[in-house]
Amino acid sequence: MYTQIDANKRNTFFLMAIFMIVVIGIGWVFSYAYNDSFILYIVVTIAIVQSLVSYYYSDSITLAISRAKQVSKKDNVELYRIVENISITAGLPMPRIFIIDDSAPNAFATGRDPKHAVVCVTSGILSKLNKTELQGVISHEMAHIGNYDIRLMTITVVLVGIIALLSDWFLRWSWWGGRRRDGGNDQVGAVMFVIAIVLAILAPIIATLIKLAISRKREYLADATGALITRYPEGLASALEKISADNEPLEVANKATAHLYIANPFKSGDKRTISWFSKLFDTHPPIEDRIKKLRAMISK
Repeated sequence: MYTQIDANKRNTFFLMAIFMIVVIGIGWVFSYAYNDSFILYIVVTIAIVQSLVSYYYSDSITLAISRAKQVSKKDNVELYRIVENISITAGLPMPRIFIIDDSAPNAFATGRDPKHAVVCVTSGILSKLNKTELQGVISHEMAHIGNYDIRLMTITVVLVGIIALLSDWFLRWSWWGGRRRDGGNDQVGAVMFVIAIVLAILAPIIATLIKLAISRKREYLADATGALITRYPEGLASALEKISADNEPLEVANKATAHLYIANPFKSGDKRTISWFSKLFDTHPPIEDRIKKLRAMISK
């Protein structure tokens, strides 16, 4: 577990470095293709600012997107006590608690570290799960906090979004407003222009695949860690069964934040397919596999 925590801390800064390299690389190629260094200056500025913003404010951005509201102990005593007890058991600081007013059962955690962590649940999960199942869900989210998954996964929301926006901007500029470089080696300029277009198309796709791969791996680890916190894997397994059986999609979820939730908020996307290619774009591992692994822990 501690090895995974250390790996997540390293991966966060590695991810931010890769983001800056990719964005600056695209900017350099476009600046060369159009013989305009101002493009590179703009891109470098955007990369630096967005890296800092994603590190310090990605949790606030995610909560705003999800339309989550912070609650105190007096607003929901039972939920507060569950989170408090699991925090103590896990040896973690008490996170802030948010609720999304949506009847679809789901939950996520966010923040840059355990001292600035947030646990967010929907009103639907509070009404549809019993206390033991809710403890399993909260322990899963606290596991994300303790494992530093929240920093890694939340930052990818902002970084992937920025890469997608810049790529779209470059493509639109190429087709409608851009001028290729004049003079010099026209063949080199043409090649660089083609490379720039290819990078602008592929960058957001690759970034999305990286985001989803990270999310799927982290879910298995959080399930196992959460079960260790409560010493009762069946609570989380039963919760996952109820969440997956509920056919109501989460209205506030979108493609940028879907990977943060404990289960896929787009219910139509939960259908399993044989194609390995389609599974690359799944936000979560199959719930059936997660439940099977949790119940295997009981038999051991």
